[in-house]
Amino acid sequence: MSTIRNICVYCGSGPGTDPGFIKAAHAFGSILAENSIGLVYGGGSVGLMGAVAAATMAGGGRVTGIIPEFLTDRERPFSDAQELIVTRDMHERKRIMFERSDAFVALPGGVGTLEELVEQLTWAQLGRHKKPILAANIGGFWDPLCALLEHMQNLAFIRTGQSVSLLVAEKVDDILPKLLEAAAPVAEAEKLMESGTAERL
Repeated sequence: MSTIRNICVYCGSGPGTDPGFIKAAHAFGSILAENSIGLVYGGGSVGLMGAVAAATMAGGGRVTGIIPEFLTDRERPFSDAQELIVTRDMHERKRIMFERSDAFVALPGGVGTLEELVEQLTWAQLGRHKKPILAANIGGFWDPLCALLEHMQNLAFIRTGQSVSLLVAEKVDDILPKLLEAAAPVAEAEKLMESGTAERL
């Protein structure tokens, strides 16, 4: 049986126009702290990234920020994190985020958030790992992506045996229960890629 010790949160470096996005980020950070689950995230102190990190810290939780060197001026690293890792590039950042996490949650965000979410879905679809992946569909933010995935399936671009295992939670309170339920039947060894696979992808 698999356990969830750390959750990787992908989210925007901006706040978005809906106040509910920041509220959700704060709420999920508090939930992580309350359940003694570490936050692994992009390392910034602004936007939704800053909100989820600050709330996790305020609740006494553990925060690991991972940020590429070239983004340190733009996203201003969260200096209060227990661990802040500055990487050489985006590829190294994403690899470490994967290795440090037992599950993935995508809050609202931009193209970078979308790319990170889709990359994890791709790796899972190709059988490289079985860590649960969830879209926090705050205010219906991820509805277009869910519709696109359904469209791909209807047109047989996502074929039988190659399903995309994307969990969706409409409410922040539903995120952790859905992840725990999905992770429970997965053996620890099934969550890991073969040595060197993440570097090659």
